[in-house]
Amino acid sequence: MAARRSADEMRDRVVLGEFGVRNVHTTDFPGNYPGYDDAWDQRRFEEAFRVDVIREEEDTLEFDMVGIDAAIANAFRRILLAEVPTMAVEKVFVYNNTSIVQDEILAHRLGLIPIRADPRLFEYRNQGDQEGTEIDTLQFQLKIKCKRNPQAAKESSDPDELYFNHKVYSKHMTWVPLGNQTDLFPDADFRPVHDDILIALLRPGQEIDVLMHCVKGIGKDHAKFSPVATASYRLLPDITLLQPIEDEAAETLQKCFSPGVIEIQNINGKRVARVANARLDTFSREVFRHEGLKNLVRLARVRNHYICKCVFQSPDMVCVNKQRLASTCGWLCASPRPQHLYIQNAVGNCLLWD
Repeated sequence: MAARRSADEMRDRVVLGEFGVRNVHTTDFPGNYPGYDDAWDQRRFEEAFRVDVIREEEDTLEFDMVGIDAAIANAFRRILLAEVPTMAVEKVFVYNNTSIVQDEILAHRLGLIPIRADPRLFEYRNQGDQEGTEIDTLQFQLKIKCKRNPQAAKESSDPDELYFNHKVYSKHMTWVPLGNQTDLFPDADFRPVHDDILIALLRPGQEIDVLMHCVKGIGKDHAKFSPVATASYRLLPDITLLQPIEDEAAETLQKCFSPGVIEIQNINGKRVARVANARLDTFSREVFRHEGLKNLVRLARVRNHYICKCVFQSPDMVCVNKQRLASTCGWLCASPRPQHLYIQNAVGNCLLWD
């Protein structure tokens, strides 16, 4: 029985010690463990694999993927980085630029400004097409000129008081409909995601007059099309208290972990520590610095449970990425089984197939 428990730990847990990490390699390949059937089975994989959306905010999506290996988790991360389309500035037509920012640098800055637009509303522009159309292009204009403020105090040295429009922000970019886009998108609010991105500084007499064409693209073509600011994953923490920890030791233990991981309960007049939410921990291993505690706690990570977090450049991309996630889950589970309905509901009733 002890050998069985040891094998289960080696297969299912990555254990963190004081001076190293154990069980870091995947070992559950066929024939490695007597008594275990590790041969690949499609049905067993479909039953074990699931996706749970834990938190969804305006620009953040956190979800768990259970029952997969690190290679597949990393494939999901790379798909979110490089395979999900967005809209970004591709062409910049400079009619006038008397600022100190060179035309090429200005165009590069404009290309990196995230645009709030649902890419599913547009088609990819055909290679070689120079002129955009209403179905594949969004057009923005940036036209601004710096002037002196005649009402400014003579002794003032603050540019905000001395000049008008001396700071060029992304909020100055305005959507100019192409063709019949006004009819196609009557309720559209195409604009930069953030209004306070500083583009350039001007002085009286300097001006910028440019026209921008935004097209649909993916991150593997250019990083400006990547929908996520960050995309990461980590293994689910697993914290086990090997024996009761009480009173002052419980308070010391609580300080060794991130807030919310350990809570203290009053049981029969004693303050007893318990694990409240292990997923909040970052595993600093602070507990191993305390001689009286380091042998009372086991720190591990669940080998096949990945916590994935993505921060998107645009709120519109949260739903788009949920659909991409769902379609990839459907590709992994190639036959329409009941488990797919769970995956579908877990990612917000998105379609499983492209």
